[in-house]
Amino acid sequence: MRVRATAATAALLLAALTACGGGDDGGTEAKGRASTTAPAVDCMDENISQADWMAHCSDEGAEPGGDSTGRQAVGLEFGEPYTWPDGLEVTVVDAKVFTDYDEDLLESAEPGSIGFRVGLKVENGGEKPVALDDLSLIVEGATNGGEAAFTLFGNGSQPLEGRLAPGVSTTKNHDNTMETKYGRKIVVTVQRSSDDFSLDFPEFSGTITG
Repeated sequence: MRVRATAATAALLLAALTACGGGDDGGTEAKGRASTTAPAVDCMDENISQADWMAHCSDEGAEPGGDSTGRQAVGLEFGEPYTWPDGLEVTVVDAKVFTDYDEDLLESAEPGSIGFRVGLKVENGGEKPVALDDLSLIVEGATNGGEAAFTLFGNGSQPLEGRLAPGVSTTKNHDNTMETKYGRKIVVTVQRSSDDFSLDFPEFSGTITG
């Protein structure tokens, strides 16, 4: 009689443990699914936390398989194009010493400095007009520091201004002076003003010739 009671008790205990174990497995599986589902992050949200930005929006935190634009932003040479997601393409064509000064305007480079003009090709491969004055250039020495000062030489000047229609390309230029002690190897960064703060600013490396 005692043996039958013990067996019945063991059976009830086993059933209870089985039911409890099944509930734990289901809960663990559900929690696992929940933990692997990342919440949507709006990279345009001004109140986004730094942690979310680094994890989901920056080039360093972006997941593999995404847009490769960030990897194109650096290491470009003169003559190589860079294209933003909306189809606007820029290419730093060259940088040449400028000597065609307008004497009436008393143009000249200061002693110990070199005047040069950076050529820039812009092509609108997108579907909307682009304001060219949203673009600006920063020119820096690539050997031992130094930053060029922007200037404007009268003869042949084609500054970044106006609008560029879809399917149209144009050539513009950007005039600079820089102390000769910094050498002739330079890095040109093309900046773009936009509401999209995730846009990359491509860098082009080359040498001032002429």
